[in-house]
Amino acid sequence: MRHLLRRVSALVSAASLCIAGAALAEDPLRIGVITFLSGPAAGPFGVPAKNASDLLAEVLNKGGQIPGYEKKGFGGRAIELVYVDEAGGPSKVVTEYRNLVDRQNVDLVIGVISSGDCLAVAPVAEEMKKFTVLFDCATNRIFEEGTYKYVFRTTTMATQENVAAARYISENFPNLKSFSGINPNYAWGQDAWADFTEAMKMLKPKAEIATNVTPKLGAGQYGAEISALLGSNAEIIQNSLWGGDLEAYILQAAPRGLMSQTPNIMITGETVIERLGKDLPDGTILGARGPNGPFAPPNQLNKWFAKAYKDKFGISSVYASYHMATAFFGVKAAYEKAQAAAKGSAPTVEQLIAALEYSKFDSPAGTVDMSLGKGHQAVMHVPYGTVRKVDGKVTLTNIKYYPPEQISPPDGMKSVDWIRSGFKKK
Repeated sequence: MRHLLRRVSALVSAASLCIAGAALAEDPLRIGVITFLSGPAAGPFGVPAKNASDLLAEVLNKGGQIPGYEKKGFGGRAIELVYVDEAGGPSKVVTEYRNLVDRQNVDLVIGVISSGDCLAVAPVAEEMKKFTVLFDCATNRIFEEGTYKYVFRTTTMATQENVAAARYISENFPNLKSFSGINPNYAWGQDAWADFTEAMKMLKPKAEIATNVTPKLGAGQYGAEISALLGSNAEIIQNSLWGGDLEAYILQAAPRGLMSQTPNIMITGETVIERLGKDLPDGTILGARGPNGPFAPPNQLNKWFAKAYKDKFGISSVYASYHMATAFFGVKAAYEKAQAAAKGSAPTVEQLIAALEYSKFDSPAGTVDMSLGKGHQAVMHVPYGTVRKVDGKVTLTNIKYYPPEQISPPDGMKSVDWIRSGFKKK
């Protein structure tokens, strides 16, 4: 009798373990999302990015809503988002990142917008061995000054965007004699100006730098900088301001005639089309840090995303929205590839890393190729276009897409060395 009771008890325990295991397998995949939810970067960047992640979490968890993506969530597993406000600077973001991992027990993290925050977060992600996708920041230094196992970036970087800008200028201003710049005084602005000027030395060696003004990130007031740019008498202005800074600059520069007098090539300018398009004079040149927004390809995924976003939020998606969506589709592709390799089991972090390294995946912005940074950095086409008002609305003309091989260094080579070599491949 005791033997029978022991067998029954063992069977009950085994069944309980199976049920518990099944329940555990059905627990949502918790994703920490770091983006600006307050401050001047929230409206143009952080909230549009959050909108995209909210939309994708809702639709993916339903399943069968996106053409070609029938599985619910990631590989049939629901996803749950845990948000962190990026506002507050690198030290605060690092603290919030540690809380996501230690207290919120997220399975992976998708973030960050500011390059300064990315430089702070990346080594912490490596220390904590947490799979992390940088969805928007652009500084080259992430993978050129460090090697990471757990950190990926699924969008383009400053070199690609600013070399493309230099190529666009050299092609459209063949007799250029001088140019100026306005770049925020931190990693992104420093990298943007360095890459642009080094590329211009190769492409337009006779063109001279008139001036470069470097306001503090978040300065908000640009009277002195606008005066300096007006006084420089340059023929074009390279401009890497972003978010609320770029919007403030436009609102202050437009009444003084700076942008009408001197065309600005705005590296991040696509985000202002809907909000401040009326203030952009003809001849302003806009980028979108990759083939995003109005530059996105007419593929099925983009048609779905653009419509679904506008239907839900009543506004058009900007490149921050596309960058967030690209990160989600990249992680989904890697998760399901790793899951298939694990014969249907939930993949380990090691399997997830292996699946994303050197992979290619589809996104609303087109095909993403993870071919730089030892398979951790994406490459894509980078386009620019010139503003022309039609019935008061901004249209983009003279659009040119620069392929990755024209704007990206070889893997393992620093951007500045590649540019100074005359863009030679190894």
